[in-house]
Amino acid sequence: MKKLIFAAMMLLLASGAMAQIPSVKVENGKGKVVNTSSLVDGKTPMIISFWAVTCKPCIQELDAINEVLPDWLDVADFRVVAVSTDDSRFTAQARALAEGHGWGDFTLLYDKNGDFKRAMNVQYTPQVYVVDKNGKIVYSHTGYTQGGENELFKVIKGLK
Repeated sequence: MKKLIFAAMMLLLASGAMAQIPSVKVENGKGKVVNTSSLVDGKTPMIISFWAVTCKPCIQELDAINEVLPDWLDVADFRVVAVSTDDSRFTAQARALAEGHGWGDFTLLYDKNGDFKRAMNVQYTPQVYVVDKNGKIVYSHTGYTQGGENELFKVIKGLK
């Protein structure tokens, strides 16, 4: 299944039909409502990871990225955006989990109403995208296996 999804994404990439980051309002790590279009700065690509507090593979993947992030940033300039898909009942728990796992170098977003999740057509978590500096989605995958984060970095390095 993963190979099929990857093949479909590569076909879309080759055809130039990849989507842009949608414009949706979410809450940032400081509790302020922001528009997702503000993530695009024209300078740095990003990894966008949709996660939930009950999703162990999500947390494993974000922890793995967090662990290697300092080394990766020595090689490439990019950002990591971690989007909690938990509804408003679990936002406090999501914030505590992110803080407890030391994800302070990530841009943390809380999609309490699921608007960003729906706009990005996220069906399952973890769902991860690599987005170029102009907001164009260039890679996507669902699920996590140990070491899978290295594929994300490979794509990021290819965006130079």
